[in-house]
Amino acid sequence: MQDTLLHFYWLPTALAFGAAAYAVLAVMASLVSAARAAAAERPAAPTSVSVLKPLCGAEPRLFENLATFCEQTHPCFELICGVSRDDDPAIAIVHQLQAAYPRCRISLVVDPRIHGTNLKVSNLINLAEWAHHDVFVLADSDIAVEADYLMRVCAPLSDARVGIVTCLYRAKGIAGYWSRVGAQFINEWFVPSVRVAHLFGSTRFGFGATLALRRTTLERIGGFQRLRNTLADDFWLAGHVRELGLQTVLSPVVVETDVTENTLGALWDRETRWLRTIRSVNRAGFTFLFVTITLPWMLCGAWLAYALQGAHAMLSGGLAVATVAGIAARVILHSMMRGGRDGFWRDLALLPVRDVLLFAQWVAGSFGSTVVWRGVRVPVVETENAAVFRREPVEALEVTEGH
Repeated sequence: MQDTLLHFYWLPTALAFGAAAYAVLAVMASLVSAARAAAAERPAAPTSVSVLKPLCGAEPRLFENLATFCEQTHPCFELICGVSRDDDPAIAIVHQLQAAYPRCRISLVVDPRIHGTNLKVSNLINLAEWAHHDVFVLADSDIAVEADYLMRVCAPLSDARVGIVTCLYRAKGIAGYWSRVGAQFINEWFVPSVRVAHLFGSTRFGFGATLALRRTTLERIGGFQRLRNTLADDFWLAGHVRELGLQTVLSPVVVETDVTENTLGALWDRETRWLRTIRSVNRAGFTFLFVTITLPWMLCGAWLAYALQGAHAMLSGGLAVATVAGIAARVILHSMMRGGRDGFWRDLALLPVRDVLLFAQWVAGSFGSTVVWRGVRVPVVETENAAVFRREPVEALEVTEGH
């Protein structure tokens, strides 16, 4: 019986060992990252900075998140916010921000021009025309930062060998059950996977949470125009910079992001978009992603350890040790990424739900040629056909500033 099991179940056995090893590596990579962040020096002030904020809609906590960019200790920066429609509700929030921070240079650009299939990049192309400074920082609208954020993320650009700086993010579910499940996707799967890759020397990444680069570097790669028809614009922006022979730096700064999806359908759309994006830029990595979905393989390992005991006692014992180590590492990682005791036990119960959902999304992400972004269906593969995404233009382009 045991020989038959071993013959048919060698692959699940290998996956159980692999998943356990990955879980332990994820904890080690997180510890190394925390140590590096603690040891990082606080830099001197870099050159002047233009922060570009493409906006679309009045999403939850938009004012609070934007306000963190107005409270920077950096001595010289501007915040440029942009929308593509004159009836976008984000406009009122930017006006509120300008009134609340009169000493901060906050510009609002309302520009309907569409340059390609990626509407966020179209917004960035329009915003860049109004930037005054030599360093650009791009940050998604749902990001909140600490007061020394600009000082720290821009500091590596003082090294001529560095082309672009990016950073990871910590998620917080602010809309109930499904938003907490979504936060685990980021905190306990995405972030550890990046840290494991970085631990082994990979820098093939770039995240919309933060991308800092020099204006001259952007011009050398062809500007934002080069990204106008790409889905993974943040990834390819960093990739094109590396093609110049310049380095990508993963900053020790970790920003915060909100997960606002309050239904399974909304969360499914967002996370399958991310997974199809990963598939589009790294097909091999996407194919073997299932190894990082640890809990199902840990349970499989526990069952095999029981089934193979006796005739294969050594293998059974190894599987038992791997299962215990893997589950322990998974719980430790959950504790680390929670950042404290608050909600530890409540969200611990979400782990099986999270892993089952992720596996289903991985299967769904293996197929399909489009994703949904901000209510617009966008092709996964780069295309020059932008007509379907065009909107009726408004009559005028508006720029307002607060000083």
